[in-house]
Amino acid sequence: MAVPRTILYTGKGGVGKTSVAAATARRCAAAGLRTVVLSTDPAHSLSDALEQPLGGEPVAAGDLLWGQEVSAQDEMERNWAGVQDWLGELLIARGVDRISAEELTVPPGMDELFSLLAIKRHHESGEFDVVIVDCAPTGETLRLLSFPDVARWWLDKVFPQQGRILDAARPFARAVLDVSLPGREVFDDVQRLVRNLIAMNEILRDNEHVSVRLVMTPDRMVVDEARRTFTYLNLYGYLTDAVVVNRVFGAEVGEYFGAWRERQQEQLGTVRDAFAPVPVLQAPYFDQEVVGGPMLDRLGDALFDEGGAEPHAFLHHAVSERLELRRDGATLRLDLPFAQRGDLSLKRLGSELIVRVDGHKRTMLLPPALDDFAPAGAAFEDGVLVVTFERAPTEVATDGP
Repeated sequence: MAVPRTILYTGKGGVGKTSVAAATARRCAAAGLRTVVLSTDPAHSLSDALEQPLGGEPVAAGDLLWGQEVSAQDEMERNWAGVQDWLGELLIARGVDRISAEELTVPPGMDELFSLLAIKRHHESGEFDVVIVDCAPTGETLRLLSFPDVARWWLDKVFPQQGRILDAARPFARAVLDVSLPGREVFDDVQRLVRNLIAMNEILRDNEHVSVRLVMTPDRMVVDEARRTFTYLNLYGYLTDAVVVNRVFGAEVGEYFGAWRERQQEQLGTVRDAFAPVPVLQAPYFDQEVVGGPMLDRLGDALFDEGGAEPHAFLHHAVSERLELRRDGATLRLDLPFAQRGDLSLKRLGSELIVRVDGHKRTMLLPPALDDFAPAGAAFEDGVLVVTFERAPTEVATDGP
């Protein structure tokens, strides 16, 4: 069974990622590929973009094209019903009303996490050549899938022991604490969820078939959030093969929007510096809303025709940043394939690291894990810059004379 090409679009809310995902899906279907585009965003707008009613299962939305708005409730019933029933009854017994109890049984962000499990089913079904995912805003949900080692530890160490521990503790809990401990079905749900998360992590980190694309508008706050997301995606091993800058004013906007266009051009320069060598795709601010087939096709043409790229192709093939943390230091590896050996300079401004190599500049946002570290050295070889960090010495307070 062939593994489908999977592209996940994410970005700050309101930047047009649903339209970009739908436009990509239409281009893939037009190229003869069986394509499904699915929304895991709780605030679904994919059906509006396609002008096609959609449901919790794939619905035909054109030749070789299917659309789906994943129902978080359905996914939770598949994966979390036992936990919900037990925890809900526990809360109700403690005086919480039933509606509030049902809401409290699902931790924040868990519904989005469950929605992503639909990708796993599409990978296993073999029904599609391409899977396009309109993710929830930003990459926070993807970060929840980035801890397989912890999940495996729970699976190997905790779950084999929980049955014996609970059997021994159950009489004590009921008689002394008046608490009903969870039954086997609750731990079956949790164990199944952990296994699914491990499987999802392996799917999304398959850099030969899966990539993430960040969608943004050329506004400073939006670009800054996209940069943070880009850093985390790289550090967790997810491949970003393109960034999309949407709603760019063209020269034809005239004097009234001239100052705004000038600021957009400045942000486009920031995007090229911050995301290099990942390709930057652009789409203009259209003269009407991007809704329905004809407008989605105009958007797809703007994104992919200029560079002659196939929408389902990998537009970049390497994770651009890799961070290795140690107890006393860290090593950061940055891909700069277009740079040549030459003058090298590093500057850290707050959470930003500005790297210049032979006239090429790269600006990245450092994760909070490096707040206590300072750059200690750098080397550039074969298109890879290696920056070493050392923990900054702690100042020791001394008593005055």
